[in-house]
Amino acid sequence: MCHALDLTDEQWKILDPLIPKPKTRPDRRGRPWKSRRSVMNGILWVLRTGAPWADLPDRYPSFQTCHRRFQQWVRWGVMTKIMTALALKLTAKGGIDVHEAFIDATFAAAKKGGARSEKRNAAREQR
Repeated sequence: MCHALDLTDEQWKILDPLIPKPKTRPDRRGRPWKSRRSVMNGILWVLRTGAPWADLPDRYPSFQTCHRRFQQWVRWGVMTKIMTALALKLTAKGGIDVHEAFIDATFAAAKKGGARSEKRNAAREQR
């Protein structure tokens, strides 16, 4: 069953050659690999929603499979190729200018406790 935000056939035609096909063992043993397309849809779901891997819906392969494959593809440079191909496709349609795209990875941790300027509770004030 295909969901609205999953990869379309047109998008998959662009990505299919970029994602390496799994190698089968010479003795043909082991579990068959999950579909690269369904795994990619699971990865994109996590990236799009920002949800933890464990919250991946059941319509995708297990979160362990998707996370493991994501890590492999990042190490092998596959995800960089995929993001570049998708960005170039948008550029060709006049959607974005990839020369001015930025990714912000800043992180601001919350301070423990309340702000110093905050009024303290009267019951907690020292007498």
